Amino acid sequence: MKYKIYKSDILTDVMIIESDIFRDNRGEIYSSYDKSLLSLLPEGMRFIHDKFVISKQNVLRGMHGDSKTWKLISCVYGQVFQAVVDIRLGSNTFKKSATFQLTPGKQILIPPEFLNGYYVISDIAVYHYKLAYKGDYVDANEQITMRWNDPSLNIKWPQIEPILQKRDE
Repeated sequence: MKYKIYKSDILTDVMIIESDIFRDNRGEIYSSYDKSLLSLLPEGMRFIHDKFVISKQNVLRGMHGDSKTWKLISCVYGQVFQAVVDIRLGSNTFKKSATFQLTPGKQILIPPEFLNGYYVISDIAVYHYKLAYKGDYVDANEQITMRWNDPSLNIKWPQIEPILQKRDE
């Protein structure tokens, strides 16, 4: 088996994917993606775009999302504290959040209309987005954004004075 796949306890439309990791005296190796993961997307949807973000310790990025993008996210190097929030109006989990510790080998599949944000715990982290959407890419100026520390989201971040960009302040 390459992956263990299960639903988040809080946000059941969010999927957690854990890779089998082979470790020995040289290091470790794992698979992050194969076509079997396409079965987690709606019919006809496929991954078409990848992004990598390199951040230093105490950087917080988020909370961002949009109405059409599926995101398979992972931390390929380092460790991040990941937060996901449901912003679907009328959902029974509207504005509820789930948090995860991400290290290499663990991924989260985030559906559209969920916000995504993360805080870097390690000295450096490499964060990876594998994106699936129809039509054009929804870039930063068209995304839905909420303050990372909005009290209505009830996220218990590991740091209360993170390094932020203007958009996230």
